[in-house]
Amino acid sequence: MPVALYPGSFDPLTNGHLSLIQRGLKMFDRLIVAIAVNPKKSPLFSVDERKKLILEAVANDPRVEVDDFSGLMVEYAKRRGIAVVLRGLRAVSDFEYEFQLANMNRKLNPALETVFMMTGEDYFYISSNLVREVASLGGDVTGLVPTNVLEGLKTKYAAPKGTP
Repeated sequence: MPVALYPGSFDPLTNGHLSLIQRGLKMFDRLIVAIAVNPKKSPLFSVDERKKLILEAVANDPRVEVDDFSGLMVEYAKRRGIAVVLRGLRAVSDFEYEFQLANMNRKLNPALETVFMMTGEDYFYISSNLVREVASLGGDVTGLVPTNVLEGLKTKYAAPKGTP
C-alpha cells in the first residue's frame, strides 16, 4: 500500500483529524500529515507547535510523519513522490469544495489521486475554526480535540492579551 498525504492547517488538530489519521492508517502503510503554511493567515499555533501536538496525539506512531509545506500541495506531493492525497468530508458543503479542489489538483498533476473519507459521526460538526472560536470564548472543547491539544488551547487562551 502506498504512502498517502493528508494536508491541512491542523490549527488545531481535532478529534476528527485524528480519526482520519487512524482510519487512513488502515488503508495506507504510512501517512504524511502535511501542515499547510499560509502566509495570509495568522495561526493560533506555530508550525512547530502543531507538529509537536500532532506527533504527541498519534503517540509518535512511526507510520505517521509530520511535515510542513508552503505553496501548492501538488508540487509538495510531486517533490515527495506521493501519488495519493487523503481528504476528509464532514458534510455536503465540504464535498463541493473538495470536489473542486481534487479536480484542480488533477488538472495540475494528473498522476495525483484523491481519496475521500467520511468523517465519523461523532466528529462531523467539528472544525478547527469552530474549536478555536469556542475555546477563545472560554467554552469547553473537551472531547473535540486530543487531550494534549486541549491543554495547548487552555495555555494559549489563558495568556494575557498581546502575549505570544
